[in-house]
Amino acid sequence: MTECFFCRFLGGEESEHNKLEDVVLRTPGTTAFVSPRAWPANAGNVIVIPNEHVSDLESAEDAVVAELFIAAKRVAIAMRTAYDCPATSVRQHNGAAAGQEIDHLHVHVFPRYDGDRLYDRTGEHRFAPSAERAEFARRLRSALVSDTLGV
Repeated sequence: MTECFFCRFLGGEESEHNKLEDVVLRTPGTTAFVSPRAWPANAGNVIVIPNEHVSDLESAEDAVVAELFIAAKRVAIAMRTAYDCPATSVRQHNGAAAGQEIDHLHVHVFPRYDGDRLYDRTGEHRFAPSAERAEFARRLRSALVSDTLGV
């Protein structure tokens, strides 16, 4: 689906907001990459997507959802090590009214810190430059190499 931003990225198309070096994990069915959007206290958050085009959670096959959330779990575990964060949050939106901006199923994984007020600061995001994203990606890839989930 060439009109889908995520599908184009999966096909190798890069932009100022998404580079192949942002990718931290690929499985047969998923890709996870450092998000171009960064929040003041939660930079380095990750987006996990299925490799096939699926619009939203409700239209996804159970196997796709399972692999997507297993990948999100791996990223969350690695994030705690790579970023030295005490917690993570995972969120997912279905449909424009829920805040879904790209019509391709995706899950956000955020590093969390005491008092970070992530959900109070939704409008405070900025676009992280590629060098900043690359450093977060490097740290996550290193932590993912040593994970023991066997996926």
